[in-house]
Amino acid sequence: MIERLRGPLLALWSAAVLAYLFVPVAIVVLFSFNDNRGRFNFVWQGFTLEHWRHPFDVPDLGPSLVTSLEVAAVAVAGSLVLGTLIALALVRHRFVGRTATNVFVFMPLATPEVVLGASLLGLFITMGVTTGLATIAIAHVMFCISFVVVTVAARLEGMDPHLEEAAADLGADGPTAFRKVTLPLIAPGLAAAGLLSFVISIDDFVITQFNAGQELTFPLFIFGATRQGVPPQVNVLVTMLLLGALVAMFANLAVQRRRSVADR
Repeated sequence: MIERLRGPLLALWSAAVLAYLFVPVAIVVLFSFNDNRGRFNFVWQGFTLEHWRHPFDVPDLGPSLVTSLEVAAVAVAGSLVLGTLIALALVRHRFVGRTATNVFVFMPLATPEVVLGASLLGLFITMGVTTGLATIAIAHVMFCISFVVVTVAARLEGMDPHLEEAAADLGADGPTAFRKVTLPLIAPGLAAAGLLSFVISIDDFVITQFNAGQELTFPLFIFGATRQGVPPQVNVLVTMLLLGALVAMFANLAVQRRRSVADR
């Protein structure tokens, strides 16, 4: 009896977990087509494409999204460069302070965001730095580095170091071996780390709230709009971001599968 029910119960449990994860996302997408009447977009009142035709009709919505995209681009670029170098040092080398470096790398992952945001704000005030776009970017690079290090280090751990040694035996210097051997092999990890950093950066609210000053990012705009009613254009832009992230994710998976097939 138990053996016969195990499969259906497991399928039902899996369906419930997936519904718990994806139903809120589906509601956000659905209400981007809601023909709402009034300030609030919580009750379905009819289907319309008007919000998709004019997604930037709400004042400050477009500039706030542009600000978030600019910060996310800086966060991805900065965290990829610094995080990759740290991951290479931790995986490939043994040096004094390696354990302490590991601890400091994982610390932002374990520290509550409210503590990080308040600490960074205190640091900027102490140094006399005016909060704004630059402080937001610095903060985002700081907490995205940890995710890059973890992702890239995992990729490096599964990489055969003899490939780099073979490149050196064939006359390649360090930069050439990295560019032609190491970098192509860790490229999927870099892509995954970059996508993860982008999503975390553009989604961040708590740390940004502490260090934004007069700047307005997309999450800050949504938080402010909740007091008067979130416009459906927000759902439209969120759906666009979701689709972009899904396209990038599936493209990365397709590239990895193609490479794995070619390596066989």
